[in-house]
Amino acid sequence: MQNILIVEDDVMLNNGICFNINADGFKTESAFTLEEAYIKLKNDKIDMIILDVNLPDGSGFDFCIKVRETSSVPILFLTACDMEIDIITGFKLGGDDYVTKPFNLGILRERILAIFRRYNIETKENTDFIIDDMVFNFEKMAILKGGNNLALTPTEFKILKVLLINKGQVLTRRVLMEELWDKDLNFVDEHALTVNINRLRAKLEEEPSSPKYIKTVYGMGYIWAGDIV
Repeated sequence: MQNILIVEDDVMLNNGICFNINADGFKTESAFTLEEAYIKLKNDKIDMIILDVNLPDGSGFDFCIKVRETSSVPILFLTACDMEIDIITGFKLGGDDYVTKPFNLGILRERILAIFRRYNIETKENTDFIIDDMVFNFEKMAILKGGNNLALTPTEFKILKVLLINKGQVLTRRVLMEELWDKDLNFVDEHALTVNINRLRAKLEEEPSSPKYIKTVYGMGYIWAGDIV
């Protein structure tokens, strides 16, 4: 279970963030000062930090600088200011994203999930995935099926990559479309997504009408159900 450290001195807000994140299946820890945050980061395994910029004993920016000396843990800034200079500063110091106060907790949750998806891709994209008689290499953008090269369009490849990396997790149609749009700023509507999923199945599945790998979760989205070596 991924553990998220919430560094926010507003007790009510900190508790509210923890409650909502716990509902998504994450573990959370709270820190209300930078001193508490340093201790928790030193003693516990932390997979992400949600970091307020202004804290009673210092700046979240300074904390980020210190963290980046030894760790690449994802950092999402919370800031009461949407000034461009503060946003740019956060990114330059090694922050992964930011949310300005006041914010919708649903949006914060989506940002957290998006960061974890990106980190999963970065850590896994150099790995070969082997499924039955197919070998996928994301770094080389190469796919072999039965020893022969399998030709996919860029969109098909991106859909397949997201599904494989998130094996066993249901990806909503909205999430898939955002993944495709966010990378190259190209809009993909729901019809285009359906068409590309069907084309992928035709190329990967022995029986596309009864898919073994890319299964539809009706009313929700899609899931990669095949075994990966």
